[in-house]
Amino acid sequence: MRLNIAVLAGDGIGPEIVGQALRVMKAVAGKFGHELHTEEALVGAVAIDATGNPYPDATHELCMRSDAVLFGAIGHPRFDNDPSAKVRPEQGLLAMRKKLGLYANIRPLITFPSLLDKSPLKTDRIEGADFVAIRELTGGLYFGQPQGRSENGNTAYDTCLYTREEVERILKLSFEFARKRRKKLTVVDKANVLATSRLWRQVSKEMEPQYPDVEVEYMFVDNAAMQLIQWPKRFDVMVTENMFGDILTDEASVIAGSLGMLPSASVGVHTSVFEPIHGSYPQAAGKNIANPCATILSAAMLFEYAYNLNEEAALIRKAVEASLEAGAVTEDLTDDKSKALTTSAVGDWIVQYILK
Repeated sequence: MRLNIAVLAGDGIGPEIVGQALRVMKAVAGKFGHELHTEEALVGAVAIDATGNPYPDATHELCMRSDAVLFGAIGHPRFDNDPSAKVRPEQGLLAMRKKLGLYANIRPLITFPSLLDKSPLKTDRIEGADFVAIRELTGGLYFGQPQGRSENGNTAYDTCLYTREEVERILKLSFEFARKRRKKLTVVDKANVLATSRLWRQVSKEMEPQYPDVEVEYMFVDNAAMQLIQWPKRFDVMVTENMFGDILTDEASVIAGSLGMLPSASVGVHTSVFEPIHGSYPQAAGKNIANPCATILSAAMLFEYAYNLNEEAALIRKAVEASLEAGAVTEDLTDDKSKALTTSAVGDWIVQYILK
């Protein structure tokens, strides 16, 4: 099979972690007889520097003609520290999601036995945790209009907007995910306060009869934040709106022991994007110390979701788990920094495992 992948490494540690994921993908493709074709493009701060646009037209055209997108991270401190900047790297990410119609971000969370002690949570609370968080990605506060600040700069406003169509399509996807798993769906909202959340709850209740085999529960977002930490094993599939999902899924990273272990897939109308959930980590850029596993696991999701190559995906996951068990990890996953491997050395270990 010919695999046509757009590679958007982005900013910060993006090129380093994406580089290791590509090495793993090439090893897997070679082992299973696939032809891997990749083409790179700019996004984020590097794209602003080169073109003035965080998501250039050429990048979008590449994404549209590719089977899938492997994405790294975006962001740079010079934009974070400049509230007056009119163009920001994050605008590129939002534009990509909007133009590609990526309305759903799928974030699986599982615990690895060898990393249980890396979580700040008690082992008995997290051991065996296995759930999927589905976040609506193209609506809500991040896209609502109007947005802005008053002329004197003392007042700012954002607008949260959802339509029935947006809510129905993300809920349909979530119900179908639950059907394939343990048949439990948790809808997270703030319906006691927000009109948009009341729309989410209304639409979900209307859809429930279509999925009689799925148990549905509704949970306010503040309670969900607490339950995630207290009882993470109670969740199977969780669905929520854009900003709530952004916050809750980052909170959930402590269950796995490191933000560097969590992959994701953004799916929708056009080409799907596969990326780690962490940011650009500019403090580590160029130091060869960043954990590449989330990006490598995102590549596993790419094989599975974009091509239905489940055996290839399973091998990548098995290789990552074996590296953890062997202690072949970066500094974020070991207490003894002298034993930590570099980003590229972890990539070496995983590639060698795949090829053996």
